[in-house]
Formats: sequence, structure tokens, C-alpha cells
Amino acid sequence: MSPAQGIWKPAACELPLSVATTMGGPYSDSFDKATGRIRYSYRGTDPDHRDNRGLRTAMVDRIPLVYLHAVERSKYLAFYPAFVTQDEPALLRFWVQVDDAASVAADLADVGHAIAEDEPEARRAYITSTVRRRLHQATFRQRVLRAYREMCALCRLRHTELLDAAHITPDIEEEGDPVVSNGLSLCKLHHAAFDNFFFTVTPDYRVEVRPSILGESDGPMLIIGLQDINGSLIQLPTRAAQRPDVARLEKRLEIFRAAS
Repeated sequence: MSPAQGIWKPAACELPLSVATTMGGPYSDSFDKATGRIRYSYRGTDPDHRDNRGLRTAMVDRIPLVYLHAVERSKYLAFYPAFVTQDEPALLRFWVQVDDAASVAADLADVGHAIAEDEPEARRAYITSTVRRRLHQATFRQRVLRAYREMCALCRLRHTELLDAAHITPDIEEEGDPVVSNGLSLCKLHHAAFDNFFFTVTPDYRVEVRPSILGESDGPMLIIGLQDINGSLIQLPTRAAQRPDVARLEKRLEIFRAAS
């Protein structure tokens, strides 16, 4: 299988088996948040290209495909089953949605040979939206950890299994974009502490620990993990564009001090 091909159809098969969204490719595949669908560009500009005809047939016959989405170069997340749900030749694109395998099997059992005509659009929209969030989280983590050279910005822990990408502006907010400048590479302890406002990072990239935490007396983990980092500078990405956005840090600092 070669995801870089986008629409993949082995020579021995009549129809495509998978579609892939790659990084830095020539097409502008994207998610439509409002409808829970994926815009998937035609192969080239000819609606009758054999790959486009194959996807059109898969749509008409409701053939399930594998949807592959790149989270890093040569690294993909796979989702199955995915269905082509609409064809727009004038715009040179299809619409794709991901579904739940168990639900599709139940639909097939109900009608004996094909998915029911009243396809569960709400279910597919919800599942596709969930896929979008999972992809954003995976892509965000990969990019943030790489920018911070795969270590915690505070304690320099380098075990990637114990590292997370923390959002400065939470992803549930409208401005919580999954971009590196909205992230910090933190170990799981510091990520949890950051999310719970035990500390924050100031616009000059220093750690400010909550006064109540500084006044506690507990054990060595409290001292080493939180109290001793107060006032320290965090480790920063080499590229200036990937460093924490100052405006986001200022907004979070206001919230932090108000809550402290």
C-alpha cells in the first residue's frame, strides 16, 4: 500500500481500497466542521480519470474504504469503514464520511445486501467529527514534541511515552487551534498541573507557581516537581515561530492570577 498515491487501487482490483490525505500534497482535503464530512479532491482535473470513476462507483454501490490521514510524513492513522457520500464534479471533489463498523454490519443484516437508503447521517457526522478531533490531537502532539526536541519543557524528561502536548488556549475554545505556538511539551505530571492552574508560564517564558502550592509542605515530589520550578525559564523550540504565543500566555496569566 502506498498512501502517498491518495486514491489507491491495486491492479488486481476493480475498485479503490483506500483514500489518503497526505502532508504537503497537491490537494486541499479538509474537514467540514458544520456537516461532519471530509472534502476529498479528485485525482487531477479529469472527472473521468479511472481513480475518480472508481470512487464514484464505490459511492453508488456503497462500498466501504479505508481512510488514511497523515499525522507526520510516512505516519498515518487508519479509519474503517469510510464511505464516499457525495460527488461534486463541478468542484472536482467528493465528500467522505467515516462510519462505525458494528453499526454498518447491523444495517447490512437488516436489508440483507446493502446499507439502507435512509443512511444514518447523524451517526456518520458524529463519528467523522470524532475522527477529526483525534487526528488534530495526534498531529498536534507529534508537532509539539518534535519542536521541543521530545522533552518536557520544564523538567527535560525525554521518555516520549510520558510526554504530552498541552494546550495554552484549551482546544474546546474557539481559539484553541492545534498549532505548535499554542502548545507546550510537558511530562504527564506537569501537564496535569498546568491544566489545573498549579502553575502557568508568563509571557517572558518563566514559570509562575500558584502561591498556595509554594506554601504547602508535602514531600519530595511537591518540592522537586512544582516548588523548585518557580521562576525558572522553560526550554523553548529553536524556531521562533514555534515558541509559545505571547498573547495566549498573557490571557492565561490573567486567568491564573485571578484564580490564585
